Amino acid sequence: MKLFFHYSALGYSNSYILGNEAGEAILIDPSHMAKAILNFIEDNNYHLRAILVTHDHKNHVQGLRTLKRIYNAELYAINHVIMAHEATLIRDGETLHIDSFAVEVISVPGHSPDSVVFKIGHILFTGDALSAGLIGKTASNYGDATELAALRSKLFSLPYDCMVFPGHGPPTSLESECRFNAGIQIYEEKRRKGFGVPNALFIER
Repeated sequence: MKLFFHYSALGYSNSYILGNEAGEAILIDPSHMAKAILNFIEDNNYHLRAILVTHDHKNHVQGLRTLKRIYNAELYAINHVIMAHEATLIRDGETLHIDSFAVEVISVPGHSPDSVVFKIGHILFTGDALSAGLIGKTASNYGDATELAALRSKLFSLPYDCMVFPGHGPPTSLESECRFNAGIQIYEEKRRKGFGVPNALFIER
């Protein structure tokens, strides 16, 4: 299996393509349609089967219109319409079977109501919910608590050997984020100091 990474300076966002030996591929977060993405698909003779959207923010989906003009790939998201394209609705806890790919859907609301993480084997595509040293920005303390509770109960209970590929920034490991994520530590420090920050669910490791 091959994993291709593309960084877009428009929105400072990451896109990923996962391809297998059977010539099938899926794309996660079409942040911007670039020649490098097209070349990777075509040079490997991949059939792009699906486009997965971690959340409907423009800097993560603005390449969708161009991609859909070129490829007849099915779109999967929590929102039913993304950039005027109808999406196949996905739900928390389900597993999508896209050809030989088994894609687990993990809802992590907070940064946005539709934020999800896609788990494929030991790879986590986390969008903006979790990145190296940070958690997704939210609009309130309640949003922070909601997001952190979902991360702790759904992601941080997964095996430590999972790799994290976020919507922004470099890849990281789940173990590193469980132990050292500064965004979580800042949140917990505010809570301890009594800044009106609600409790978040803890998962002991």
